[in-house]
Amino acid sequence: MSSFPLLSILIALPVVGAIVVLLAPRKANVARGIALGFGTLGLILAGLLWHSYDAAAGTLQFVERAAWIPSLAIEYHLAVDGFSLLLLVLSALVTLISIVASTQVKSRPSLYFALVLLLEAGLFGTFTALNFFHWFLFWELSLIPAFFLIRLWGGPKREAAATQFFVYTMVGSVTLLLSFLALYLATGTFDFSALAQMAQQGMLLPAIAAHFSGNSSSWLLLIFWGSFLGFAVKIPIIPFHTWLPEAYTEAPTAITILLTGALSKMGVYGLLRIVLPIFSEQIRWMQPLLLWLAVLTIVSAAAAAFAQRDLKRILAYSSINHLGYCVLAIFAVAGSTKPIESSAALSGAALQLFNHGVTASLLFWLVALLEQRSGGKRSINDFGGLRATVPAFAAIFGIAAFSSLGLPGLNGFIGEFLIFKGSFALATWPSSIAVLGLFITAVLYLTVVQKVFTGPTQERWNGMADLSGRERIWIAPLVLLMFVLGIFPQLVLGLVNGSVSLLVGQIR
Repeated sequence: MSSFPLLSILIALPVVGAIVVLLAPRKANVARGIALGFGTLGLILAGLLWHSYDAAAGTLQFVERAAWIPSLAIEYHLAVDGFSLLLLVLSALVTLISIVASTQVKSRPSLYFALVLLLEAGLFGTFTALNFFHWFLFWELSLIPAFFLIRLWGGPKREAAATQFFVYTMVGSVTLLLSFLALYLATGTFDFSALAQMAQQGMLLPAIAAHFSGNSSSWLLLIFWGSFLGFAVKIPIIPFHTWLPEAYTEAPTAITILLTGALSKMGVYGLLRIVLPIFSEQIRWMQPLLLWLAVLTIVSAAAAAFAQRDLKRILAYSSINHLGYCVLAIFAVAGSTKPIESSAALSGAALQLFNHGVTASLLFWLVALLEQRSGGKRSINDFGGLRATVPAFAAIFGIAAFSSLGLPGLNGFIGEFLIFKGSFALATWPSSIAVLGLFITAVLYLTVVQKVFTGPTQERWNGMADLSGRERIWIAPLVLLMFVLGIFPQLVLGLVNGSVSLLVGQIR
């Protein structure tokens, strides 16, 4: 293990925070203040890791490794590369946004904020653990707090939404567990890096053949599909998505921020950092089907969002659409002989993950503020002309909406541009059809802005309060970040370029 375990400290920090929250006086302002403090510390420590990381090398760094259960090849193994470090920072930022947005929690506040911090610990562990057994503990840890946060503090249909979320995610977890148990039986290791190296050297198929009777290629393909399903449910990829609209709609909006801004990234991370290096050959075998699943996810989710009237459901389906672009990039690069295009697609996917986390979190936060001011209303048909009443709110919502639809100059543009720059050369027809998702999304957000903020103002909203000074102070850094990344995306791309190059070389 490394001399100074920064990653272990980062993971332990929110756990300690959760314990402190539970032991502190059970008052909402006290619990939220403690959670804010630990959330801020987590973001600072993640930022220090970013600052200390050697991005040019792109290798796994801050390595902590120790034997745990040697007889079962289970190790305590933590490390980060550019991809995982980017998502660590995003998780810390989104968790802090969620805590700040949790101003309406009056029932059992200590338990609520403790669960939020435990969820953050699960995210940190998922993005740092490199031994499957160790990683799987964190993967499941993120599921349990999310279930209770939806179930205990959600909307009128929270029980059904929480149960559906739990069942879908648990099924995916079971297939993941079975798949990696099969790999362990064949290879004797749970280590992601070792498995990827075996795949790169062509050693997985012989290992499968030596342990399982029958066609080794069929066995390995079955193991791939089990792994794929576990991550596809989490993203989610259509048709494994039906849990998401209900969960996002019924969850408290501050928790929806966590679901869309951080938890959904776990699935894409799994495809990018685990499935792609280990199963790149199997992805090549099934590439046409996988690419069309990505296209279906992009176009169908955008169309479904356009058909909604509830703002939370619109943003829920829009989140599926935006993550579909990342899935398209990942499947397009498998087996590619074009390193420049592959690097562009994967760099775009990494940037898209970060940008979507920031933009979607702000949009859901604004919907929460709108709900508070309107007495729980959130249908686009309930409003109209709000720009005259709440000009600052309308301006910020417009910026976030234009970022989400990919307006040049804002953070949402460059990630999608890089994805399509790479994917067009690698998978021309699927990428060409996926462009329809961009057009539908543009029309969608323009329609939302038009219906909610333009036209005559309904009389009942004449007294609606605009953003307060405190709310503007909290929101301002996110808006600034959108402009900074829109103008200077190298801030993120510089972090992941080295890791992208190594991954492209590994899967070629």
